[in-house]
Amino acid sequence: MFRAVARIMRTPDLRKKIGFTLAIIALFRLGSYIPAPFVDYASVQACLASASSSGGLYDLINLFSGGALLKLSVFALGIMPYITSSIIVQLLRVVIPHFDSLYKEGQSGQAKLTQYTRYLTIALGVLQSTTLITVARSGALFGTSASASCTSIISNDSWYAILLMVITLTAGTGLIMWMGELVTERGIGNGMSLLIFTSIAAQFPSALWAIEQSQSFELFLFVILVGLVIMMAVVFVEQSQRRIPVQYAKRMVGRRTYGGNNTYIPIKVNMAGVVPVIFASSLLYLPALIAQFNQPSDGSAPAPWVTWIQSNLTSGDNWFYMVLYFLLIVGFTYFYVAITFNPEEVADNMKKYGGFIPGIRAGRPTAEYLDFVLTRVTLPGALYLGLIALIPLAALALFGANQNFPFGGASILIIVGVGLETVKQIDSQLQQRHYEGLLR
Repeated sequence: MFRAVARIMRTPDLRKKIGFTLAIIALFRLGSYIPAPFVDYASVQACLASASSSGGLYDLINLFSGGALLKLSVFALGIMPYITSSIIVQLLRVVIPHFDSLYKEGQSGQAKLTQYTRYLTIALGVLQSTTLITVARSGALFGTSASASCTSIISNDSWYAILLMVITLTAGTGLIMWMGELVTERGIGNGMSLLIFTSIAAQFPSALWAIEQSQSFELFLFVILVGLVIMMAVVFVEQSQRRIPVQYAKRMVGRRTYGGNNTYIPIKVNMAGVVPVIFASSLLYLPALIAQFNQPSDGSAPAPWVTWIQSNLTSGDNWFYMVLYFLLIVGFTYFYVAITFNPEEVADNMKKYGGFIPGIRAGRPTAEYLDFVLTRVTLPGALYLGLIALIPLAALALFGANQNFPFGGASILIIVGVGLETVKQIDSQLQQRHYEGLLR
């Protein structure tokens, strides 16, 4: 491995790509510490110190922003508006035929869909920044245990100050989107994924340090050991796939023979990635957010439904929240896989190019067989996602860890997935030049 790293440093093109990627990552992390206009940085730090470890409605967004959300920095929204808009555009392919036709057009259609995603990202940035500022002014951003002074973290409540903050936060989202596309084009790996990877990895030291400070050293070592086992299990499952063999019949075009080769269709155990976890977390945040805005301002007792939501749907240390979270993840996994993988379309493309699965007739029987395999392979993948997502909640219930417990949930899935993909890309670049990659 050290020889491979030395070869990376001796390859000018690859060295420039990695250097450019690291420079963008450094700028991204720098922007996470620059406070937005009219934000009292000292008050924000005091509120962060007094906030509850399990509180707040924005744990997932704060995780993806590398802690910038609760600091109200210029990159507070992070990459979440782009992730949300990408998922929305992908789901709209099922509802809007024009989007599906654009997807099938190839590179030109993909460029138009990317443009729509950018426009939607800016619109969501405006909406989310307005909501964030409203919640920050009410003091609910730092959880229920935050001090009363957290309602005055914004020093100027004038309309022009709020407008400037909305513009700044939205511009920060647009800048992050541009930086991610630059990394994809001129750096190494997928830019958006690497920025998310950076945000989550930046939270690991503080999360581990909090566990070491609040618990015994033996428990800290146990957490590290369990984390390594979880990472090994995630790597194993993420690399697991069901390979369906496909044969292509030989075709004579003039005097040349085409086809006749054997290949396979890889169906991953976890085809949905981390999207079901994001869907389930976002859906569970909505009732808590609605209940937060329906709190009586005169200090009287809230409505019974508000009390029930605050008792059961705002914190992950109760069984009802865990069961509902698990079931939502399993359901969203099947839903997302059904949208992203169309057995009928795959069967039609195979039939068009003379491909068939041995022992299965082309056309509708092939589509039914693919659907049969996909349904059964998705089940262990859905259960795996649900169990991984429950690890931070179990840690929260057992020894009061932060809900963003580093070894579990969306964090470990993204860290492992992006890490594997980036290493594979570096490995392919090395093999093109030296015929010996980073991996062996």
